[in-house]
Amino acid sequence: MSQHLLEQTLLSDIRDRFAHEPGLPVLLGVEAGELIDLPELMAAALTACLPESRARAWLRGLTAELFRQEGELLDTALDDLLVTSARDDQPGGAPHVLLFANGYHALLSYRVSRALWLAGRGDLALAVKSQFTRALSVEIWPQARIGRGVWFDHGLGLVIGQTSVIEEGVSLWHGVTLGSNFVDMGEGRHPRLRRGAVVGAGAKILGPIEVGAGATVAAGAIVTKDVPPGHIVTGPRGMDRGAGRFAGFVTLAELKDRAE
Repeated sequence: MSQHLLEQTLLSDIRDRFAHEPGLPVLLGVEAGELIDLPELMAAALTACLPESRARAWLRGLTAELFRQEGELLDTALDDLLVTSARDDQPGGAPHVLLFANGYHALLSYRVSRALWLAGRGDLALAVKSQFTRALSVEIWPQARIGRGVWFDHGLGLVIGQTSVIEEGVSLWHGVTLGSNFVDMGEGRHPRLRRGAVVGAGAKILGPIEVGAGATVAAGAIVTKDVPPGHIVTGPRGMDRGAGRFAGFVTLAELKDRAE
C-alpha cells in the first residue's frame, strides 16, 4: 500500500503545535516525545476525550496497536481526516481536525470498535463503544457498515443503529438518528445511505429504507420511506421535493487527485 499523503506532514505538524503551545500536551494528556509514530498520534488524539484513568491509558495502547497492525484501518482513518479537513474548512487543516473535531473523533471511535468487532472481539468492541458514547455523546454500533471519506459535522447526538449502512462520501450533521421503526425488525432494520447522501441536523431516518446517492435529507426531516437518488426531502412528514440543486461536496477521489 502506498503512503497516504497525510502521513508526510501530520506528525511533524502536530509536534510543532505542541512546541508552540505548551498547554496542548497537558490538556490532551500526551507529551510530544511520546508521539513516536502516526498510530501513537491517532490513538492519543482519540483517547484524549476520556477521563484520565487506567482505562484511558490501556485503551490508548490498544488503539495504537490496532493502527500499527492494520494498515487498512489507518489508511481509512486518514481518508476520513482528509475529507473532514476539506469540509470543515478549518484554517488549521488536518492537525486541527485530528486534535479538536468532535465529529471526527466520533467517526474514529467507530473505526476502532469496528476493527475489534471484525476481529471477533465483540464484547470488547461494545465496551469500547460504550466508553466513547459517554465521552462524545454519540451512539454508533460497531456492527454498522460505514464507508470511507464520511463526514460527521459536530457529531453530537448522532445515533447509528446496528444494521445501518453508510456509503462513501456521506455527510451527517449533529443530532441525526438512523433508527428502526419497531415494525420492520429483521436483519436489515436500519437505513441505508448511499454514496454522497447529505443528512441535515436533527433529521430522523427510520426503518429499512434507502436514501439514494446524492440525495439530501433536510434538517429536522422525519423520513420513513425511500428517497430517490438526487432528491431532497424536507419536513416532519418527509415530503419529497424532487431533484435538488446541490451538486454535492468534493469527493475523496477528487481530493486525492488534487494532491498528486
